[in-house]
Amino acid sequence: MSAEKMGTVEYIQHHLTNNSVGSGFWTFHLDTIIVSALLGMLIIGVAMVVGRQLETGVPGGFQNFIESILDFVSTNVKDAFPGHNPVIAPLALTVFLWVWLMNFMDLIPVDLFPYLFQLIVGDSHAYLKIVPTTDLNTTLAMALVIFALVVYYSIKVKGFGGYIKMFLFHPFGKFLVPVNIVMTIIEEIAKPISLALRLFGNMFAGELVFLLIALIGGTLAVGAAALFWAPLQAILDLGWAIFHILIITLQAFIFMVLTIVYLAMAHDEGH
Repeated sequence: MSAEKMGTVEYIQHHLTNNSVGSGFWTFHLDTIIVSALLGMLIIGVAMVVGRQLETGVPGGFQNFIESILDFVSTNVKDAFPGHNPVIAPLALTVFLWVWLMNFMDLIPVDLFPYLFQLIVGDSHAYLKIVPTTDLNTTLAMALVIFALVVYYSIKVKGFGGYIKMFLFHPFGKFLVPVNIVMTIIEEIAKPISLALRLFGNMFAGELVFLLIALIGGTLAVGAAALFWAPLQAILDLGWAIFHILIITLQAFIFMVLTIVYLAMAHDEGH
């Protein structure tokens, strides 16, 4: 499949459509599920290999790289999370690595895997969307898991009564209880929604830019015009890919930091 075989709108819509089964609420995006699972297995596999080959003396280059990531995450946890909870650092590390790898799939040429998949299944119109974080279901699912942990630790630390008091007396005190309830509910609901939409919006926009750059070569680079449009496409693609490395890393970092901050707020008895 390429832009030459279909119109611009059809080309973009095709790339932004998931390979799905089911209907309605019970629609499962197979490409999102499989790619996310494979990347999660990759993290586990690499961790197992590195764990079995740890060097206590002078570590090798890859172990140094892994240790630098661990130090980076550990520093952020220490800076943003008061006290101690053995779950927070592993959770933050998992969130950072998994989100970064899912974001990284956006740097793979947009037509490569869809084209290979179409060859394998023998269907030139088969859908395949390999960037899980451009699927709102992925980002919202992760955000809801974080939100569930926030609620759990809020009740565990403050007690159920203390958790209810947060809705009754925050932020305006006991004289504006109805307003407090509305404001606190909005504040709590905004946490997972903003966490999910921020990541999804940035990655979806980045994917669209790659598709628009791909269209330069697909619709304009015809005949002698290719001498101008093809090099321009290559330059734009390389430039956006380099800039996008910063974006995917920043979005993974923001998701991790907000996860730590929200859990730190849940452990704060005075909040």
